[in-house]
Amino acid sequence: MIVTQHPLDLLITRLPKAELHLHIEGSLEPEMMFDLAKRNGVALPYADVDAVRAAYQFDSLQSFLDLYYAGASVLITEQDFYDLTWAYLLRAKADNIVHTEIFYDPQTHTARGIEFAVPLAGIHRALADGHQQLGISSKLIMCFLRHLSEVDGFATLEQAMPYLAQIDGVGLDSSEFGHPPSKFERLFARCAELGLLAVAHAGEEGPASYIWEALDLLKSKRIDHGVRCTEDAELVKRLAAERMPLTVCPLSNLKLCVVKDLADHNLRELLAAGLCAMVNSDDPAYFGGYLNTNLLACRAALDLTQAEIVQLILNSFEASWLSSAQKMYWQAEVGQIVSELRS
Repeated sequence: MIVTQHPLDLLITRLPKAELHLHIEGSLEPEMMFDLAKRNGVALPYADVDAVRAAYQFDSLQSFLDLYYAGASVLITEQDFYDLTWAYLLRAKADNIVHTEIFYDPQTHTARGIEFAVPLAGIHRALADGHQQLGISSKLIMCFLRHLSEVDGFATLEQAMPYLAQIDGVGLDSSEFGHPPSKFERLFARCAELGLLAVAHAGEEGPASYIWEALDLLKSKRIDHGVRCTEDAELVKRLAAERMPLTVCPLSNLKLCVVKDLADHNLRELLAAGLCAMVNSDDPAYFGGYLNTNLLACRAALDLTQAEIVQLILNSFEASWLSSAQKMYWQAEVGQIVSELRS
């Protein structure tokens, strides 16, 4: 039996892309997890790589986070964080990602006794090398863990003060349900005073009301996930009117049971409503694929059209923190490649 590639799959692989929802700790592949555990003398509760992969059967966000934090225990030295980030950048290059805005969770590491400067130095050095050697531009977003207190968040911000020149924005992640954005209103107000742009996870497992809070209380410039916005018609109208970006992560939503089947995902509904939605990989080592894999899976499961695929990718540049000139350049490149493939 001869299997032919869908013509739109070639378009997906050829187009330049921006990725705006990527947790660098969530790109820790099992092979690297074991390599770093050996390097650092860390005992893992798994016999081998296959045993780790077998554990990737999640029934909720929390069941994933339990494994995610266990995996992060192997990240100790600056070189560990460099190697982790560099491995992601190589995969990003293979997926034709030309710009990435990555999250990292300092509290995950400082709680284990790792100095604040250590992960930042390793990640930042890799991002600089990625720009120089791979041509991938980047921004770095420091996330606060919402299952911890706002006081803990303020302590982390204080630790970050000497390094703010290396941090482009702040985010809010971890266990969503029961930890509304309003819990961190004062912290994000302080970040705004310091000139840090804000994004926030909202409307994944938490209700649509969390999205309102992220917008109104945290002054979020993007909503990470946001798929439950369609439960509130007025919210959808607002998101469309403001061109508020939604950094959607389809395979993550499937793996964490936000949707039961990828064919049930509301990505097309978001686009049809005029929302600035785009596709991202979230925690690709745990959720089954990097950016192109997510796009290819959505093309197949949702029968995306060429126009929808192109719109998703144009939206990724629109929603990025690139300069206006850089956004226009990459959006023009997208148009040029579409024209070439038509001819």
